[in-house]
Amino acid sequence: MTYPQITPYIDRMDYISAMNNEWPYVMALEKMLDIKVPEKVEYLRVIVAELNRIANHQIAVATFGLDAGAFTPFLFYFRDREYIIWILEKLSGARLLYNYFRVGGVSGDIYPEFKEEVLNVVKQVRKTNEEVMNLLIYNSIFVKRTANVGILTPEVAINFGCSGPVLRGSGIAHDLRRDEAYSVYDRFDFDIPVGKGEVGVVGDCWNRNMVRVHEMEQSCRIIEQALEQMPMEGDVKAMIPKRIKLPKGEVYMRAENPKGDLGFYIVSNGTDKPERLKARGPSFVNLSVIPEISKGYMFADLILILGSIDIVLGEVDR
Repeated sequence: MTYPQITPYIDRMDYISAMNNEWPYVMALEKMLDIKVPEKVEYLRVIVAELNRIANHQIAVATFGLDAGAFTPFLFYFRDREYIIWILEKLSGARLLYNYFRVGGVSGDIYPEFKEEVLNVVKQVRKTNEEVMNLLIYNSIFVKRTANVGILTPEVAINFGCSGPVLRGSGIAHDLRRDEAYSVYDRFDFDIPVGKGEVGVVGDCWNRNMVRVHEMEQSCRIIEQALEQMPMEGDVKAMIPKRIKLPKGEVYMRAENPKGDLGFYIVSNGTDKPERLKARGPSFVNLSVIPEISKGYMFADLILILGSIDIVLGEVDR
């Protein structure tokens, strides 16, 4: 496969967060080709990636609640997620596997109602999160099932190479958007939610889930700022090369996927196809900690511990 032909396969790794998957891959190619991406494209990439992050966390929190026996939040979140899917479908033409990012740009520009529809989604996300807080997160049955279960200490999380909400749930404020800021993330004001042991202890299932709920709010903040700052004029395809042929060498690029640290290592032999392409998927790495944090619990607890890690098997089994 040539470099552009690989992008749809990357979509299929974490098919819940396809926009986020494509980003570090195209950034790696842009770094090798020394391509400067237009400012409008950078902001548009941030917006679609944060929308996809919200959609990912909506599924994560909804299905985690389902694992504990709560059905209604699942319906609420999937209703809201559909609004995000409609926006991404209008941009890319696809509902799940977008193939939207291009080296130097994106495949399609925004449409006239884009800004209004995105802001409506942000408003709806905040409203639903407030409802779910009362309905699920602080529900006494849910708290008893998830607090003090599957405790992942900061030391174990670091030793296993955990990242994303799994690491931040253990109280470690590590986020590549802040610590190794890429694109235009250094222009936004946002917080890094971490587990605080408000209910249970830091690093348990409840805290990992709570981090995802708070991250949705931070994504909303980033989206609002990006919409405000994004230039409306400009060709999103202007810097896309007609043929991609990398110079000989190697490159590694990573980004903050909704599930954690997603990186791509590419070795180029000077042709239009990679000599080697290695993906470092967060689901695969985070899953490895399950045996360590499951000792001594019931089988019913294991279901919740696995749900709190938020894996996608397309990325684990690739």
